[in-house]
Amino acid sequence: MNTLTSVLITVVALEHLYFLVLEMFLWTKPKGIKTFGLKSKEYAEDTKVLAANQGLYNGFLAAGLIYSVVKNNIDFAIFFLLCVTIAGIYGSYSTKKTALFYVQALPAILVLTACFFLKYI
Repeated sequence: MNTLTSVLITVVALEHLYFLVLEMFLWTKPKGIKTFGLKSKEYAEDTKVLAANQGLYNGFLAAGLIYSVVKNNIDFAIFFLLCVTIAGIYGSYSTKKTALFYVQALPAILVLTACFFLKYI
């Protein structure tokens, strides 16, 4: 991997660490409620276990991306970027929130494209 792709992969990883914090620790706080457009504080309380689970998965995605940078392994990076892309597409589709595609999937797709160019061209 070159420096540019390592930095781009790290940016996507940091984004997912931020999602982890939002979903695991800020879900019931004003920041989490506003960010996710939740109906009410009560709704946030009722769904916080589900959100924490989502946050944990985002943490695993971030860990995989960070591991790929530390080990300088583009194949791992490609795998985890594909996972992020699929998660973003599915999340956008299932919630009917296109913004989710632009925030989660699109950055991963762009970095994935850079990785493919590095690996295959």
